[in-house]
Amino acid sequence: MEVRGVQGTIHFDGEWITITKTPVGPKPAPFRVRAVDVTGTRFKRATRLMHGYVQFLVPGAAAAGEKSGLMQGGRPPASDPHSLSVPHKSNDLAEKLVAAVEQARG
Repeated sequence: MEVRGVQGTIHFDGEWITITKTPVGPKPAPFRVRAVDVTGTRFKRATRLMHGYVQFLVPGAAAAGEKSGLMQGGRPPASDPHSLSVPHKSNDLAEKLVAAVEQARG
């Protein structure tokens, strides 16, 4: 299952979650974690005017909070490796991905 986000993708194969970001500039390494190692998920649906996000909480890493402001409002910063912004058209697939990860967590 793959969700196309804003400048990146989230891929889930039933066991591993891979977040690959494609920003302008040097390409960072993909973030990869097993679904059973995830301690929680956050999903905020996008509206037609504002992007939403999917965020995975992992042990040993503090969850990035939502930023304020017109361009980034209500989402974690783009530099957070554990989250990805999603557009309105990806809401349904992102919701299914989060449900699949939650089910895989047990």
